[in-house]
Amino acid sequence: MRNLQALGAKSTGAGEVQAVRSQGSMGGGLMILLAIDPGNIESAYVVVDKDYKPLEVAKVENEQLNKMLPEIIKKHKVKSFAFEMIASYGMAVGAEVFETCLWIGRFLETVNQTSVASFHKIYRKDEKMVICGSMRAKDANIRRALIDRFAKHDLKNGKGTKKNPDWFYGFKADCWAAFAVAVACREREA
Repeated sequence: MRNLQALGAKSTGAGEVQAVRSQGSMGGGLMILLAIDPGNIESAYVVVDKDYKPLEVAKVENEQLNKMLPEIIKKHKVKSFAFEMIASYGMAVGAEVFETCLWIGRFLETVNQTSVASFHKIYRKDEKMVICGSMRAKDANIRRALIDRFAKHDLKNGKGTKKNPDWFYGFKADCWAAFAVAVACREREA
């Protein structure tokens, strides 16, 4: 098994490893990025190219995604991996949050066994600030900002039609959140 520390990651104690800075320019968008919005049962993922163009996007059951990760990484030559990390804001949380944490660990373990060179934890607050410039932003604000920035002709929902697809064609539910993770990762590293 490939060790994160062999890639240049630094141990911060308590078993946590800081994200590895990629050798290429992440901000310059030279690498294919896989971003995941994890959930306790299903997770959304998106693979984006250097220009943020979605190459693959879906929401699938966690067990299925974990099995698919090596093939997705190989197919797209993914070199960078980002995921939305759980953050504590002092409120009580339910079992779903802890199950999501377990899945994040399983995804990281699977990705660690591939050729991915960098790992990035993206917090929700990072997405809000990078995409909307405000901590008060909600999902609808983030989605609107993404449509305004990336949609080419369907300025209402950014998806277009089967005959005339736009940037977000095929996106549904948490796929928007996975794309927000990708954008926040790229721009935070710029």
